[in-house]
Amino acid sequence: MKATYDLEADTLNFILRKGFVKESDELKEGVIVDFDKEGRIISIEILDASLRPTKPMEIMYECKKTTAKR
Repeated sequence: MKATYDLEADTLNFILRKGFVKESDELKEGVIVDFDKEGRIISIEILDASLRPTKPMEIMYECKKTTAKR
């Protein structure tokens, strides 16, 4: 997974996997999700990012231990 913030475009991107985008869907205004041909999420893009999170250039990553089986 990779997260990028484009200061000039003011977009925050979360790239979850490599792949080709088959379909994009704007879930809410300014939140775009890209899907591959199997319907898996490839990336999430947030437009006007500086207006949404408090600090778009700062990210905290936390991995929580879980007992749920996959």
